[in-house]
Amino acid sequence: MGTAGRIANGISNDLITRAADVCLKERRKLILVPRETPWNLIHLRNFTQLAEAGATILPAAPGFYHKPQSIEDLVDFMAARILQQLGIEQTLMPQWQVEEE
Repeated sequence: MGTAGRIANGISNDLITRAADVCLKERRKLILVPRETPWNLIHLRNFTQLAEAGATILPAAPGFYHKPQSIEDLVDFMAARILQQLGIEQTLMPQWQVEEE
């Protein structure tokens, strides 16, 4: 959460925060995958600020509707969703489909 706070407030004091800052500055894809919960008001405000700046917040919260059988299945779920956000084809999980009306 400290890293997200530094990125949200433009504090680039290491390689990760500088790379994130450049992604936002150049309108490149920035995906943050926070694993800590619960979130407090400061975290929520930082995530809101990051989303408004163009970042995607993708919490490390795997779904269970696919009936995972192992920890590896849960990891694959998250990896697949991150790769999908980046536009990278993957075979770990089926792609989310847009429902036709």
